[in-house]
Amino acid sequence: MNFLKKLFTPKQKETLDQGLEKTKENVFSKLSRAIAGKSTVDEDILDELEEILISADVGVNTMVKIIDGVRARVARDKYLGTSELNAILREEIAALFVKNQDQEGLFVAEANGPTVIMVVGVNGVGKTTTIGKLAHQYKTAGKKVVLGAADTFRAAAVDQLTIWSERVGVPIVKQGMGADPASVAFDTLQHAVAQKADVVLIDTAGRLHNKVNLMNELGKIKRVMQKVLPDAPHDVMLVLDASTGQNAMEQAKQFTAATQVTSLALTKLDGTAKGGVVIGIADQFKIPVRYIGVGEGVDHLQPFNSAAFVEAFFSK
Repeated sequence: MNFLKKLFTPKQKETLDQGLEKTKENVFSKLSRAIAGKSTVDEDILDELEEILISADVGVNTMVKIIDGVRARVARDKYLGTSELNAILREEIAALFVKNQDQEGLFVAEANGPTVIMVVGVNGVGKTTTIGKLAHQYKTAGKKVVLGAADTFRAAAVDQLTIWSERVGVPIVKQGMGADPASVAFDTLQHAVAQKADVVLIDTAGRLHNKVNLMNELGKIKRVMQKVLPDAPHDVMLVLDASTGQNAMEQAKQFTAATQVTSLALTKLDGTAKGGVVIGIADQFKIPVRYIGVGEGVDHLQPFNSAAFVEAFFSK
């Protein structure tokens, strides 16, 4: 497993800072009010901190871990000033990402043939847009990319992916609406191999109304792709809309139960005060967060860097 490394540029840092602005305002304006006039961290402040973390959609289980960590520091140090609280929170949150190895950069598999990424997620989370932005980034990195329109249950999905293929300047393989998604995936891989492509991005339907059907469909797509490339897909990426908060957490539960998800992309962080959901999902699912969306531009889908995320989360 490799990554096309690229430095975290000052421009990316600025974009990340701006993208987390609503979440930071939500967390730190409340935190400032909670500690106003107090010199030490007491139970009242910890109670307030619980509510603040929940409002940022960190999630109950992850919130408890963070609060327990802060409480342990208070007990150990006996006297803990409110001025130190930010630094301790930063350390506790950063520690939650340690178990999820940082995977900064564009993913490429150590494979005999193209890297195949199957993208899953419900409709409306920004799945197709994420694929388009990834195609742009891979192409910019010098990779030959092919798109596969295997979300054949919505004509709009195929049309949207076609627009992205034209915008980015990469080929797309598609069939008519209602076609067998596995057949589209099979054709896409055959085309990619014949054209000696480097990366294949497969869009899939985002239906969650029946987990058994979802499991069967995704399983069939995998099996059919393996007839062309035995180790495909190399990555199953779940796209989640961070602005939906705990609903994104629930979608992660559903999809990880239905198929083996190997990476996550969280979109629309710039439009929400619930950016804490990134922390909760990384902690609860132990699946690498590979990309985050912090704006509308093609370059606003950033390879996830946990250190940069935590720094931006706590920057004023």
